[in-house]
Parts: sequence; C-alpha cells; structure tokens
Amino acid sequence: MTAAIHVKVADEVWIAAALLHRAFPDSLDFSIDEIVARAAEENLNGTLRPGVYVHVVQHCVANRPPNPGRYRMLYETRDGYRRLFRQGDAEHPERSGSKITPSAEEISCAYSDLLGWYRDWCVRMALKTKDADPLLSLVGSGKNIWISESADAYVNRLRLDWK
Repeated sequence: MTAAIHVKVADEVWIAAALLHRAFPDSLDFSIDEIVARAAEENLNGTLRPGVYVHVVQHCVANRPPNPGRYRMLYETRDGYRRLFRQGDAEHPERSGSKITPSAEEISCAYSDLLGWYRDWCVRMALKTKDADPLLSLVGSGKNIWISESADAYVNRLRLDWK
C-alpha cells in the first residue's frame, strides 16, 4: 500500500486505468469492474471511495455527456468497457478542453512515471491504430495516379467509348 495521500477521485481512476494498460499492454480496454478493482488494490486513500465507480462509469468518460464531471480521462470503447483517453478520440462537445491526466503535483511520486509512460503509450497507440485502420492506411495511396497522364487525358480516354 502506498502511503495515504489526498488524491482526487478522477486522478485515482486515471492511475488505476494507466496501471492496467501498462500491466496488460495487449488489452485494448478494461471492464468497469476491472478498473474499480485496480483502484481498490492501489488503495490510494486508505479506502475505496464510492465515487470511484461513478467516475469510471460517467464522470471521467470523454465520449459521454458530462453529468456533472467534464473530465476526459477515459474513453468508452463499448458498453461497460473503458480505456485511457487519447487526443483525437471522439469526445462530447461539452467536455472539450477539460482535464485528461493528473498533473505531476497532484499524484504521489510513486505514480509520476505514469505520465511519461502515458505520453509514449499515446504515440504507440496512434501509430498502431493508423496501421490497423483500413481507411487511414489508404492515405497517400493515390498520390501517383496522374503520373502517366494528365487528368484531362484520363477523362478524355474514359469518354472515348461513350455513345
């Protein structure tokens, strides 16, 4: 157990989700219960506060309407599952510009390395997602389409067989 420190519930949720991602790098997302259980295991405040569950379900989830929390720390991938939010993820417009990660001053030194890990993870996931997305993989694929002929010549060639 880490020495009891005052950590905001939202930051506690982010830490739990980040620790899960780091421990299980091949998992795309985690169930709400897994995130809550990891927060309980870390025991950052001496006890699991009831607000942890509602933060995982609603307050920290970027693509859900704010009620009232506006954080963008988690992203709902499917019903009952979350992952850490990344820049570029869809978000509810009323959450735009809100907090994504804890600040280094708001968390224990024992968890401050997670902030650097998160930045690296976001880059890795963006590259992985781009490669895996069939539409994004087409970016630039047509850049040489007009090398052999001009656009006008191409259109004229297509029109030759028109009646």
